[in-house]
Amino acid sequence: MKSENKTSSADFILLGLLSQTNVHIFSMAMIFLAFIAAVSGNALLILLIQVDSSLHTPMYFFLNQLAFMDICQMLIVVPKMLADFLTPGNPISPAGCGAQVFLTLTMGISVCLLLAVMAYDRYIAICNPLQYPIRMSRNICFLLAVGVWMGASVNSLIHTVFTLTLPYCGSKAIDHFFCEVPALLKLSCSDTSRYEALVFVSSIVLVLIPSSIILASYACILSRVLRMKSTRQQKALATCSSHLTVVVMFYGAATFMYMRPSSYHSPEQDKIVALFYTIVTPVLNPLIYSLRNKDVLGALKKLIGKCRVFQQS
Repeated sequence: MKSENKTSSADFILLGLLSQTNVHIFSMAMIFLAFIAAVSGNALLILLIQVDSSLHTPMYFFLNQLAFMDICQMLIVVPKMLADFLTPGNPISPAGCGAQVFLTLTMGISVCLLLAVMAYDRYIAICNPLQYPIRMSRNICFLLAVGVWMGASVNSLIHTVFTLTLPYCGSKAIDHFFCEVPALLKLSCSDTSRYEALVFVSSIVLVLIPSSIILASYACILSRVLRMKSTRQQKALATCSSHLTVVVMFYGAATFMYMRPSSYHSPEQDKIVALFYTIVTPVLNPLIYSLRNKDVLGALKKLIGKCRVFQQS
């Protein structure tokens, strides 16, 4: 009996996003629908990229990676969030909390780095098209993807290990709907000011360096696109505007969440921002990249046509 109490005392409690009122039940139902839409939309995008040979290009290889990251982000956060809403007070073990911290950080940092890689890909495709097959070959794309995943995983592992080794001697109630570093730091009974400064600096590096690459790439792209003929100009602008929309949404949320001192954080603001980049962005990404992309829409029409032919036969 004592061992059971000792084990349970180490667990954390996620207070969740919403309380159980009629309005919040409706909001949670909308989150569930958003979860279904995000997973199915990104899964469909991955399927189209895999089955349509016209989409076997570097741009869609990286878009495939982004869709996979979005699916993972939703699966890491939303099922536990819904379970906690239905049965409040469910504990989460330190190992489970650490897994959430590691995986959500890995997905977030991976997206941050991948968006810079995608901007570089568009820069080479538009500004140096003759060098594109060489500078964005299959091997180079694979190495860039591995670099994104490895860099994100190592960075996330360091933060996860440090966060979980902090002493938590008071309340274990996390005022959030998933385990996140800023929310956990508030529960620690030790001085975390140095680590918070390290998180702040590393966040600046992880946001500023990729965003600088993106800004430089699109500055060059814009100057090149303005000199193009109208038909090529429209196609280039449509592709780049989709990517820039995703960049603004993701980097805006990341900047608001991780590039502010802890004294400026409040649980309500952190939950809203986290809701945006864990749920809203994965829902919008497949829509942004498909509705304004003739290649993806064409691949979808071909897939629907094949399905109809198969049913008729």
